[in-house]
Amino acid sequence: MDLNSIPWNLILPVLVIQLLLVVVALIDLVRVKSTNGPKWMWALIIVFINIIGPVVYFILGRRND
Repeated sequence: MDLNSIPWNLILPVLVIQLLLVVVALIDLVRVKSTNGPKWMWALIIVFINIIGPVVYFILGRRND
């Protein structure tokens, strides 16, 4: 596979968005006091489920007490 054949102008924005989502979600996970479920589970979901993991955390994982 040749790296020059990859359309970086299409892939790079998705990679940047993915990285930002993961970082923001992990920072929020560390700062929040309690979540819907164990924090270690949410950390695994955020890190290992691309793009959807952080979104699911923000929708379902955060408690609105």
